Amino acid sequence: MVQAVVNVIPKVQPQQVKAERHRRVGLYGGTFNPVHNAHLLVAEQVGRTLSLDKVSFLPDMQPPHRDHKGTIAADLRVDMLKLAVADNPFFDIEMEEINRGGVSYTYDTIKALKERHPDTDYYFIIGGDMVDYLPTWNKIDQLVEMVNFVGVRRKGAKNEAQYPVIWVDVPTVAISSSDIRARVKSGQSIRYMVPRAVEDYIKEHQLYID
Repeated sequence: MVQAVVNVIPKVQPQQVKAERHRRVGLYGGTFNPVHNAHLLVAEQVGRTLSLDKVSFLPDMQPPHRDHKGTIAADLRVDMLKLAVADNPFFDIEMEEINRGGVSYTYDTIKALKERHPDTDYYFIIGGDMVDYLPTWNKIDQLVEMVNFVGVRRKGAKNEAQYPVIWVDVPTVAISSSDIRARVKSGQSIRYMVPRAVEDYIKEHQLYID
């Protein structure tokens, strides 16, 4: 009896290659001395307009472009940020610059974050007034290849930039950290300028009274 030998060739399924979608994360850098409601509004507006996965507040240790003499300790500023974002899961805090210490150059920050999270596209949020200063930023030509800049545009502001910028319209809210510090020092109310938890923290720790 002759037995037939049948070679069964397994059916090969076409390889399905599914590209992973990069996460889209907004980075909102600043001293946040203190964080206030206009900061929160900008983060919310930009994040929702650009359909980001989240917006991370990026407190700096020592900003390269500003006088930091009146800046309170980083742990106090971070505590207030935590209170401000606690009830919004769309927000979180990125501690890269605080943990690194020293002068906070954006290039160093983005380089470190991209190495740690290569599957993330970052959108760096800056005020419209800062766009004009981008040419002075450290390693700006390399930086624009690594991150998407988002300019916060106020009503009536110009829409011009030497480098690629995504413009997002945000309602004008006349609140600044310097105004809040001045009001606290002079004993005026800051209700509705900062989240209630931040207001209570400032009072409890007697911040900005000197």
